[in-house]
Amino acid sequence: MGMYDRVSGWLSKNRGFDTDPSMQIERTQQRIILASQSPRRRQLLENAGLQVEVVPSQFDEKQVALCAAPAYVAKLAAAKSSEVAGQHPSAWVIAADTIVLIGDQILNKPTSPSDARQMLIRLSGSTHEVLTGIDIVGPRQRFHHTQVVRTEVDFKRLTDAEIDWYIGSGEPFDKAGAYAIQGMGTFLVRGIRGSYTNVVGLPVCEVIEQLIAAGAVHLGPAAEEG
Repeated sequence: MGMYDRVSGWLSKNRGFDTDPSMQIERTQQRIILASQSPRRRQLLENAGLQVEVVPSQFDEKQVALCAAPAYVAKLAAAKSSEVAGQHPSAWVIAADTIVLIGDQILNKPTSPSDARQMLIRLSGSTHEVLTGIDIVGPRQRFHHTQVVRTEVDFKRLTDAEIDWYIGSGEPFDKAGAYAIQGMGTFLVRGIRGSYTNVVGLPVCEVIEQLIAAGAVHLGPAAEEG
């Protein structure tokens, strides 16, 4: 008998442990709106088991003046959530804004191949920060939470050929800092300290933690079938 057979047999004999109603925890939620058109943010929340509606904010980011990076992303996220919450007062609304920061320089989405090249050269062999401002608004704005999450990211030293290949892939052009850690850009990253999902675009742990604390998501015993 192989290891797989022994494990399968044990699971078969002990299957009752998994199906015991007294041991089951059910998660329920209220209506939640993601005020972002980012497919990555939606996928992160859905992968974590949340059902979300997508209502992208139409807020013009140019209305927020540049300031210290943490305050800047917090203000952008708050403005986006406030706009969508005003249109859907009975829902929970999540908004976010992510930037890449190296030194005191904010790296936005590149506007051209040469712009992407300069960003990747700047990041090469260095440590930068990814900051995401999250803003959660409850029904009729009776709950409001703003938070900024930081992750440090170490880049490997990039060769000219690696930069040329990555730019040629087309991936950098809709990403802050000109890379996607969850895509082909994963090979650029030597290591991170902090939330991985924050680098993708949304710190899922912190978001769900707040939703549970505020009552938008409830964990409790599974309902018995009548």
